[in-house]
Amino acid sequence: MEKITQAINKFRDDRNWRPAHNEKDLALSISLEAAELLELFQWVQPEEVIHAKRERIEEELADVLIYSLMMADNLDFNIEDIINKKLAKNAEKYPVD
Repeated sequence: MEKITQAINKFRDDRNWRPAHNEKDLALSISLEAAELLELFQWVQPEEVIHAKRERIEEELADVLIYSLMMADNLDFNIEDIINKKLAKNAEKYPVD
């Protein structure tokens, strides 16, 4: 995860985009990109989109993940830790039985 985060940060820093990538704007960008992903599935069966627009799905999902990793990095969150904490919380909330 560290290697991809470094690559994302290098891309951002090479373009001097860091000032625009504050937590509020990253949260907004995550939401906007997730909406673009969702829009691909609007009014059609999922199978149609998955087959016909696979590359667009990859691109929009990548955007969501990139902004999410940037936000986590800004906040000095360890991705593995926060996911494991959330999985543990969900396991309590939604037990197998």
